[in-house]
Amino acid sequence: MPRKSPYVIDLTKGEQAELEIRANHNTSPSRDVARAKIVLLSSQGLGNDRIAARLDMPRQIVSKWRRRFYDGRLPGLEEQPRTGRPARFSPSVVVAIKALACELPYRRGLPLSRRSVAELRQEAVANGIVAQISGTTLWRWLSQDALRPWRHRTWIFPRDPQFTRKAGRVLDLYHRRWKGAALGPRDYVLCNDEKTSIQARHRKHRSLPPAEGRPIYVEHEYARGGALAYLAAWDMHRAKLFGRCERKSGIAAFERLVAQVMGREPYRSAHRVFFIADNGSSHRGRRAVARLRAKWPNLILVHTPIHASWLNQIEVYFSIVQRKLLTPSDFADLADLKRGLIAFQSRYQRSARPFKRTFTRRDLHVVLVKLRSHKAAPKIR
Repeated sequence: MPRKSPYVIDLTKGEQAELEIRANHNTSPSRDVARAKIVLLSSQGLGNDRIAARLDMPRQIVSKWRRRFYDGRLPGLEEQPRTGRPARFSPSVVVAIKALACELPYRRGLPLSRRSVAELRQEAVANGIVAQISGTTLWRWLSQDALRPWRHRTWIFPRDPQFTRKAGRVLDLYHRRWKGAALGPRDYVLCNDEKTSIQARHRKHRSLPPAEGRPIYVEHEYARGGALAYLAAWDMHRAKLFGRCERKSGIAAFERLVAQVMGREPYRSAHRVFFIADNGSSHRGRRAVARLRAKWPNLILVHTPIHASWLNQIEVYFSIVQRKLLTPSDFADLADLKRGLIAFQSRYQRSARPFKRTFTRRDLHVVLVKLRSHKAAPKIR
């Protein structure tokens, strides 16, 4: 059984507000953010083990700062003057440990993709950096620079030879500019894409609602009820949403979405309608540009660079759909799934606001300069 902390935290309104500010302050030292989160979670009745797991830190650290706040409230979270014996480890040892944490394991011939704190400790001892050290000390050093070598994120290195030009056009449209000139009042910008292979998964037992001390329970097993594609377009400056469900994606399905938009005002009589799209097979290349322009002379198809979905604002909406509706998935059949998607779209539209987009060509240039220091070639083990 997990041990129950004797330090029960009850916050005043002022303490709650101050801790929430600290926990969400992106420019604060990581130690201050972590301490605020520990206290906030403690005030919710969570035990030290659960808090440690949620914040990805040793239990001893959670216990320490929970006790410090209990005894000293907010001042107890501040750094105290250090007394007693001098530090056991020199700054050069700390630097060597952090350098080891920043190195990919394969470069040292290790059959690992990433390291845990325990593995980092073993390596530091094996390489003669230290004779002995605790995992808590290692975690404290790493947290000073927010280093977490046990975690990973995926990314795609830009390989489109025209990346800068294509990305620049999209960013200009987001800031209502095209070929160096400002867009007029009868110019509109829409982002569109398709979310394919959405499965209708019917759980073999009904989900159970949340209760004290536990989340929603969702049955693991399910019966497959087929899959469909959800196509959507987002007028980014007016926060207008258009969408439809199709049994499969393709040119015909995509053009039905375009017709759904272009068949109504203000787009039908607009001066220009810019459709930002990726390089999917249903709208790829110059043939797609010409085909759409022949049907809708005021439509301009603008492609994002290859593998640059993060530039397309419709992906932000799709991520909301995934989090709010499709995770976890529990639909009786395709008809039920379709009703859910369209109902969510209508609900979202009622309170939709334009997404804030601050990324500019200048920011893009900074990113590309950084990327030039990386090589896209695969690593050799």
